[in-house]
Amino acid sequence: MLPVITISREAGSNGHKIGELVAKELNIPIIDKFVIDDDKDNSGVSPYESERKGQFLMQYDLFTNSKYYNGLDLEDDQSDMYHIQRKIILEEAKKGPCVIIGRCADAILNEESIESLNVFIHADMDTRVKNIHEKYPETRTPIEKLLKRQDTRRASYYSFNTEREWGAAENYDLVLNSSTLGEEFCADIIVETARKMDR
Repeated sequence: MLPVITISREAGSNGHKIGELVAKELNIPIIDKFVIDDDKDNSGVSPYESERKGQFLMQYDLFTNSKYYNGLDLEDDQSDMYHIQRKIILEEAKKGPCVIIGRCADAILNEESIESLNVFIHADMDTRVKNIHEKYPETRTPIEKLLKRQDTRRASYYSFNTEREWGAAENYDLVLNSSTLGEEFCADIIVETARKMDR
């Protein structure tokens, strides 16, 4: 059976796009949205509020200068959202092969001894700035500053919940540079590695 594939990535490295290519080639689902159904898991968090918190923690809205999340207690939200997302990640991983983007999935699966192929995607700053500029041409804040801020928050969320270092090579099976390899080749490497693990 193919492993669960987790993809962590620097902001602007197009790791999400690479994950989409992998999921399409392997014909497996990609798990990248974490909206919690209040009736399903009795979490006490509404779908809207949990999505807001999840986006805040992952900083998806930095590039559109969203102000939706002022006033949230980051530490409490980190803990709450981590435990909710951990439950979802384990549920999805137990269903079978899939690609999971971010959310400390590599550490969560490792804790539970679930076989996974853990990937970290990075890129040089020029490439990352170019990628973000193409995706968010209306962004006025200096993009390099936003990228560094987003990476800092991702690292903080990861270390707060896992006591591991985000981006440290020893935490991943593959560390790929999308600047030099390109998105399609990165996806090819991940796909081939997953297929070899399957064999």
